[in-house]
Formats: sequence, C-alpha cells, structure tokens
Amino acid sequence: MHVFSRLPLEHQRLSFLVQDNIPSMHARLRVNDELGVRMHFLHPAPPSPTENDESTERDVELLIVGRSVKQADEPMIVSGDLNDVAWSPTTRLFRKISGLLDPRIGRGMFNTFHAQYRFLRWPLDHFFHSAHFRVARIERLPDIGSDNN
Repeated sequence: MHVFSRLPLEHQRLSFLVQDNIPSMHARLRVNDELGVRMHFLHPAPPSPTENDESTERDVELLIVGRSVKQADEPMIVSGDLNDVAWSPTTRLFRKISGLLDPRIGRGMFNTFHAQYRFLRWPLDHFFHSAHFRVARIERLPDIGSDNN
C-alpha cells in the first residue's frame, strides 16, 4: 500500500491494527498554515479462501478506526480499498459509529472493482469525510491497469 500526496503529510504513522501483515496508514495532511486534515488510509484483507475464511478481521479494523474518529472535531477523511460493499452491515455500522459521510449517497454507485469486467462491478473503494467538507464533484476515473478503478 502506498500513499502519495502533493501536500505535506505530518505525524505519519503505520499501524497494524488487527493483523501483523496488514498495515493501515494515518497522518495529518497539511493544507495550509491554519488547516490540517486527519487522514486514515485502510486496505484490510478481504474475506477469501486465500486470505481470511471470514470477514472478522476486516470488520474489526473498520470498527476500530470508526471508534477512533468518532469524537474528533477536526476535518477527517477515511479512505481505501475496504474490501466491503457500501451497503453491507459493516460499512453502514462504520458510518454510524464514525459519524463520517459517504459522498456517493444520492450521487450514484461508483463501482470500482473489478475494473476489467464492466458487468461485475462493486463499490469496494471508499472515501468517507467529516461534515467539514462539501462535495463539488465525484467521478470514477478511467482504468489505470489495476483491478480497481
């Protein structure tokens, strides 16, 4: 997992919240002298025969982060390939616990996986934000050679 930013990232931290080999990244994005945004980047392992028999580890990671941002009064973004669809009980519980907003609601599905199969796509990549932000535009960009768009 990589995080690239044109703006400075402060207080970067790599965490292994649930599994020793599955990192999450946390930082403060410095927008200007007065504004910093707390960022959390996640990519929990999917439930699959080759990674996890059940979704427990993925679900626990989402809920840990959801609880950690719940009381924050600062601008906040949680983003990543969460290996979970937007309408799942876990994702809905994450939104409820964290208090963060899903900008897709009322704007469309924005399915991101699998990029090579137009008729078999699901919204596995997520972007949640605090009420400090307003969405001007949201779109899924073209295929970049990954299995996710």
